[in-house]
Amino acid sequence: MPLTPHVEHHFTASAVVRDIVIGMSDGLTVPFALAAGVSGAVDSTGLVVTAGVAEIAAGAIAMGLGGYLAGKSDLEHYIRERAREEVEIAEKPEVEAEEVMELLQSHGLTAEESAPVVEALRRRPEAWRDFMMRFELGLEKPDPARARTSALVIGGAYVAGGLIPLTPYMLMASARSALPWSALVTLTALAVFGWVKGNFAGTTPLRSALQTVLIGGLAAGAAFLIARLIA
Repeated sequence: MPLTPHVEHHFTASAVVRDIVIGMSDGLTVPFALAAGVSGAVDSTGLVVTAGVAEIAAGAIAMGLGGYLAGKSDLEHYIRERAREEVEIAEKPEVEAEEVMELLQSHGLTAEESAPVVEALRRRPEAWRDFMMRFELGLEKPDPARARTSALVIGGAYVAGGLIPLTPYMLMASARSALPWSALVTLTALAVFGWVKGNFAGTTPLRSALQTVLIGGLAAGAAFLIARLIA
């Protein structure tokens, strides 16, 4: 009787989801706070939209660039550490072999069980290097396109999130009238976003949603009150 092959389904887009979370959370919160602050100072939808669009552009570029540099830094760090491991394996094989033994035994293998693994790795320098990278340093090889992808995803998510609080100001003539609608749609978006983020992160979705709404609401409220006091 044929057996149904076992197929494991794992979520593999964690890096992209993390970038979306970074971009979207700031994109919803910062322009929302800015729009609320400007509304507290002047009743001009044109000024709110102009300031908001300028902030979205600047924020998307800054955060996208930050994501790009972080991705490049991860790749460069991996390349440096891999080169260092190659040198150590070539110049100090006995020391590296002892480190492999210790790693294997720390995972529950005995010295007798570890010895054949060490010998097999010594015959395969590239596999030995990769083993040390993964289990000694805890480093996975980054995707070479990661930096570019991260920049685009974070920047795009920031723009998408930032346009949500600005939409009511684009559709209404009065900034003071648009502010409650902006708060409503933004806090709703924050709640949905927080819920989805909680599901992906493995935390309680309701708690994640409430935390996201609270952070966004506090930021906007503080900006509005400060602008009103100054104006």
